[in-house]
Amino acid sequence: MRLGFLNPLFERPGPWATVYFDTSHHDQSSAEERERAAREACRRLERQGADQDTCRAVYDALCALPPAVEPVGRAVFATHGEVVLDPPLTVPPGGAQACWSALPHVGPLLDFGGEDPSCLVAYIDRTGADFELRGARGATPAGGLSGQQWPVHRTATADWSERHFQLKVENTWEHNAARIADELRARQEQTDADLLVLVGDARERRAVHDRLPEQLRSATVETEHGGRAPGSAPRGTHAARLLDQDVEEARARHTRHHVDEAVERFRAERVPVDGRLDAAEGVPALIDAAREHRIDTLLVRPDGADVYREVWVGADPDQLALRRTDIQYLGDTRPAAARADDALIRSAAATGAEVVAVRTAPDDPDAVPVGGLGALLRWPYEGGPAGP
Repeated sequence: MRLGFLNPLFERPGPWATVYFDTSHHDQSSAEERERAAREACRRLERQGADQDTCRAVYDALCALPPAVEPVGRAVFATHGEVVLDPPLTVPPGGAQACWSALPHVGPLLDFGGEDPSCLVAYIDRTGADFELRGARGATPAGGLSGQQWPVHRTATADWSERHFQLKVENTWEHNAARIADELRARQEQTDADLLVLVGDARERRAVHDRLPEQLRSATVETEHGGRAPGSAPRGTHAARLLDQDVEEARARHTRHHVDEAVERFRAERVPVDGRLDAAEGVPALIDAAREHRIDTLLVRPDGADVYREVWVGADPDQLALRRTDIQYLGDTRPAAARADDALIRSAAATGAEVVAVRTAPDDPDAVPVGGLGALLRWPYEGGPAGP
């Protein structure tokens, strides 16, 4: 999961009210039901010590949420009488969950927010392309490109002059495909998109695909549904639904592959080689890695026991400790207790690290990371036990 959207939470002091709220019911009686759920969530916050201004801000935000099929819920984060962030959820939380804590309770976002690989969609034809960036939070236009407009259509005769004209048509197609591929590369770098999806005629898609840089081809998929022409896949039509389905399936495959790859790397790198460890496991080792900004990818198994373990945090993301007294040595005189997952996710977000949710069967004896928390490191620990 990319954590940049959470930075507004970590740039402000707490304590924080966090509510995960279900909006998936959208019948006539749902407005009264949501109002009751909002009231109960705020009562829970009050019982945990939340101030009235923050409870009122949360209540107003929850009551203002419209019923909707998508998204199926919201996470509301508030402090000092203000709602700071309310990201959508992709999995219904099953009611309302309310928490008042020193840090924003962001751990459940791994369950309810889901992975959100961004997807750059290119609607291609012979004369150019239109681009769109898609993710769990919807689609936004991402510009377009107009290539050479003439000649782009073949003729049906075998006359020499016509064959010469057809060669020019082929050259135009190739020129435009190369420009689209180059533009896709540039826009992928600008948007940091995880996936590229090519939409259009099969030959035009293939011409662009073949001209992409090698490192992007493996992250590119093609779909036969939809196109650049007006009316090819208007919203609400069967064609549009098929296109949406193809994009979502591509995003889901990317997520599964990404998680599997991270787990396999973790399994390999948690084993010392020549006294070097490229992975960390368990709360003590992860706290040390977080202090040194060493975490590259944080792995969280939501059902792990260490996820709930209490640690101590200061005002800055790299102020973490197992004991309250240790925080004072790190420069904070007013430490607060927090869940280990929330503290480590805050640290990961501050240093540009990624978080990967690892889901395993409850009875899996080989589940990793042990305890539920682990990390791939930016540089290894030295001095561990020597490898074989």
